[in-house]
Amino acid sequence: MPKWEVIFARALRKQRLMSLIANLEVDHLIGTRVGTSTIVKELARGGMAIVFIAFQRTLKRQIALKILPKSILTPSTAKLFQQEAESAAILSHPNIISIYEIGETDEFLFFSMQLVQGRSLAGYRAMLKRHILPSRRLLPVRESIRIILQVLDGLDYAHNQEIVHQDIKPGNILIEEHTQRPIITDFGIAKVLRGENLQDQKTLGTYIYVPPEQIVGGEVDGRSDIYAVGTMLFELLCSKLPFPAHDSPESLVTQKVEKKKGIFIKKPSELNPNVGEEMDRIILKATAYEPDNRYETCREFFQDLEAYRDRRLKGNNAEKAGNR
Repeated sequence: MPKWEVIFARALRKQRLMSLIANLEVDHLIGTRVGTSTIVKELARGGMAIVFIAFQRTLKRQIALKILPKSILTPSTAKLFQQEAESAAILSHPNIISIYEIGETDEFLFFSMQLVQGRSLAGYRAMLKRHILPSRRLLPVRESIRIILQVLDGLDYAHNQEIVHQDIKPGNILIEEHTQRPIITDFGIAKVLRGENLQDQKTLGTYIYVPPEQIVGGEVDGRSDIYAVGTMLFELLCSKLPFPAHDSPESLVTQKVEKKKGIFIKKPSELNPNVGEEMDRIILKATAYEPDNRYETCREFFQDLEAYRDRRLKGNNAEKAGNR
């Protein structure tokens, strides 16, 4: 079996875990004291855990509490859960979720973190797609760039701390309601490039966004996150990613590995008239098949995208002035 098929099989096992999580009864936990907090209500269920809103008694504030019930615990899920908490706890950045406390009870493992009032970027995009006006069903180019620049800033900081996220996607970017600040979450399969890495297995991440080297279990570094961010930017600007025809996730994964000229069959400018060839160059560089052909760092990607934004804004202002 090819390496990427083995990794994909692990992703399918994660889907089965999600099914178990979805059917767990946890109403009895409401009102339970956990560490310095008290569970208030359920907030969400994810890939391998349940998230509650809790009240932190010591600081008198609402926080998020993530638990992994021991009834479905395996050595692998326990390691990943610990990896998520410890990786994010190392980091302190306005665009990265803050971790407060980690521990366990007789019934579950847990960690507490910043409660973000808002929705994921995936949820935000899904809401826009239902807008009554077709012209409002896509994020404006400038807003898409703003979000990606802040994500890149957070990831640049994480990479400088030798942590690679490995699962960047719209579902793992929360958009704070009042500030519209993007916050990177879910470091469950993050890779720590220094010291002991709890994650000793190669992981797939989310097949739409992961780069070829991650699929085949090759060496992963910050350029793997850059590929995912470039893919996410492409999707924000064009609504739908121009993948070749495929009849299953497995066949798309296979094509990602085999198509060394790149997986996308169209350029961003062919799908969105509001972006030009310069954006094509930026996105295609970020999502190049070979890591050596991508941006070397998130800061380099950031600077190119920021320069594009500033030139585009300058051009728009000049056009407005000429029309007066």
